[in-house]
Amino acid sequence: MASSADYKLGEFDYPRGWFMIGDATQLGPKPQTLHFFGKDLVFYRGKSGTPYLVDAYCPHMGAHLGKNDTSYIVRDDEQVEGESIRCPFHGWRFGPDGQCNAIPYSPDFTPKAARLKTYPVIERAGIIWMWHDPQGQEPDQDLPAFATWDKEDEGWVRWIIDDFGTLSLHPIEIVDNMADFGHMGPIHGSVDNQYFDNIFDGHTLIQRFDAGHRTLTTETNETLSLDTWYEGPAILQANMLGTYPSHMLIAHTPVDDGVVQVWHALMVKIPPSTATEDPILVARQYQQASCDAFAQDVEIWANKQACFNPMQIPADGPYGKVRIWYSQFYNPRSKADAIQKRVNGQVVTFGEKRLWEASL
Repeated sequence: MASSADYKLGEFDYPRGWFMIGDATQLGPKPQTLHFFGKDLVFYRGKSGTPYLVDAYCPHMGAHLGKNDTSYIVRDDEQVEGESIRCPFHGWRFGPDGQCNAIPYSPDFTPKAARLKTYPVIERAGIIWMWHDPQGQEPDQDLPAFATWDKEDEGWVRWIIDDFGTLSLHPIEIVDNMADFGHMGPIHGSVDNQYFDNIFDGHTLIQRFDAGHRTLTTETNETLSLDTWYEGPAILQANMLGTYPSHMLIAHTPVDDGVVQVWHALMVKIPPSTATEDPILVARQYQQASCDAFAQDVEIWANKQACFNPMQIPADGPYGKVRIWYSQFYNPRSKADAIQKRVNGQVVTFGEKRLWEASL
């Protein structure tokens, strides 16, 4: 299992940014234990439905807030009270800000030092997202809007989440794909390549790719146009033009240093006036095809050894620049600007001019 230190990414074992921590439909009101960034966390929803995420261990005597079925606080369904969560051991109650706000047997005194560490969380596009920063600072990047989620009236069918589970793989090996022009044919069936480039722009990394496909376009001789981008270290989105436009998500979150959990999802635009079948059925078929294509990458990742120094040839994409770009998230944010300046700009790996953009 290769670590961040093995890749010489920077000062931190885990990156700074927004990360997926679960399917919102699977994360209900009762406290649930999650394990990311090398530690246990506890997710719960307040009575308003608002999601919260806190460190798992009570600062009083170290009890785990999420791993208990026998305390009467848990049995009596009293662990969540309003927007606060109670420790199952002594009943200390902690508010949304993490501060202890009640102790059952000490009504007149609550220590100011009694505080749970909390993490910013947002529920968006059917997913729970958390902000992680090794320096403990507030977000300096916006969570993507995932605007198509709210465009059902335009024919967009919302995604469901494909959970690929955990891989003993450092996330840099996933992000390498952004520069990997050479794998498009052997892994994904691309033919008649026309254009491939990367654009580095601050905390955003873009890949643009135009090509035919050995199964999807053999009869039509069409060119598939794909725009793929990272906003931050762990949220990949892609727009693809085809019979029905689609919007793909790939998210990956460190579980431990060198272990990552991976998810996939796809939204498809099927305007009612053009759909000849049940839009949900068509969208699910598209998502399954996209999931199967992503599984081709996952099979490689699950069976490869760590690659600390790619043996790059001129026809490869800019692996080195991608890794420099990625390192900004493993260093103090004060270094991000200098790292970005080293790579900002465009690198064209194949082709001369793009024919169109894959905007939706």
